[in-house]
Amino acid sequence: MSWLTAEQALERLGTKPQTLYANVSRGRIRAKADTTDPRRSLYNAADVMRLAKRHAGRRKTETVAADAIQWGDPVLPSAVSTVAEGRLYYRGREVAAWAEHATLEETAALLWESRPVAAMPGDAAATTPSLERAFVLLAQRVTRDLPSLGRSPAALKAEAQTILSTIGMALAPDATDLPLHLRLAASWGRPEAANCIRRALVLLADHELNASTFATRVAASSGATLSAAVLSGLSTLTGPLHGGAWQGVASLIEDVNALGASPAIRQALTEGRPLSAFGHPLYPVGDIRAKALLSQFSLPQTYAELAAAGQELVGESVNIDFALTAMTAVLDLPRDAPLVIFALARSVGWLAHAMEQVESGHLIRPRARYTGPAITAAKS
Repeated sequence: MSWLTAEQALERLGTKPQTLYANVSRGRIRAKADTTDPRRSLYNAADVMRLAKRHAGRRKTETVAADAIQWGDPVLPSAVSTVAEGRLYYRGREVAAWAEHATLEETAALLWESRPVAAMPGDAAATTPSLERAFVLLAQRVTRDLPSLGRSPAALKAEAQTILSTIGMALAPDATDLPLHLRLAASWGRPEAANCIRRALVLLADHELNASTFATRVAASSGATLSAAVLSGLSTLTGPLHGGAWQGVASLIEDVNALGASPAIRQALTEGRPLSAFGHPLYPVGDIRAKALLSQFSLPQTYAELAAAGQELVGESVNIDFALTAMTAVLDLPRDAPLVIFALARSVGWLAHAMEQVESGHLIRPRARYTGPAITAAKS
């Protein structure tokens, strides 16, 4: 990853310093402190060149669309959440502050703009969280539930609550009517972890138009059932570049244990492996969700060494995937706890976006830019 000085960045962008700083605050250009002079900042070269290319004259519509989908400008209107100036907001509320006290159910009521939300008790026969069971239970609902189009917001919100209950039965299966974070902690036999789990659930409930949320909105835009839309989101979440990124962090920790922090990072960089523990394009000065979660516990030595080495060698702070994996280690949770927490939390956001998409009445149907063999006209 290469970096430019402010002068170099401004030369390539052909713009004023104020515009450069605005692009940084909006997450379009990543920045970090210059280690040789802390008073100065360096700017990510790839981000600068992407914006420079964008501004180089009038671009074709398909180029604009392609750039927008890849960490570019917003492509869909939404009032659910946003990242602005390095902070995450749910319907205008700053999330780090909201997570100090709120539950996932209270967050659902906020994001859905609904009455108080409560998940129904779990299944007494189930004892441990299971992503496989979440897939099965949602799939069983898809053919039974009604399509989402043509139904009132009140009806959709009522159904959303039952879907959250279904997911809770799989991912927080304690057979009580307690809040989901208490049920999840109890199902893992870690009641002392409940408050930290609560905070993580709230911090992860939504993150504007990420990959799984976009998949959810595409499904909802077709009129599919809310359960089908959430199933689309859950499927997308499992990818290693999304909710499955914790596995890359865990693998890197194993390398740190074997080699040491700096050698492990150097080896990964030399081999071209992604470092999923560090950085996030929307947070040029550090993932605010990670900061909020890491404030609740002390890092084990291996994790602390990895964080310090990453800041030095990569120039990026740790992100939420690192924080979730560290929390799992500190609280002695099951290995797949990061994905379970992520899936349970984000289901609330998926439902909010699905309902918003249904209300918009628009089908999401982009066009493909054809790059295949030359088209030959049929002979008459």
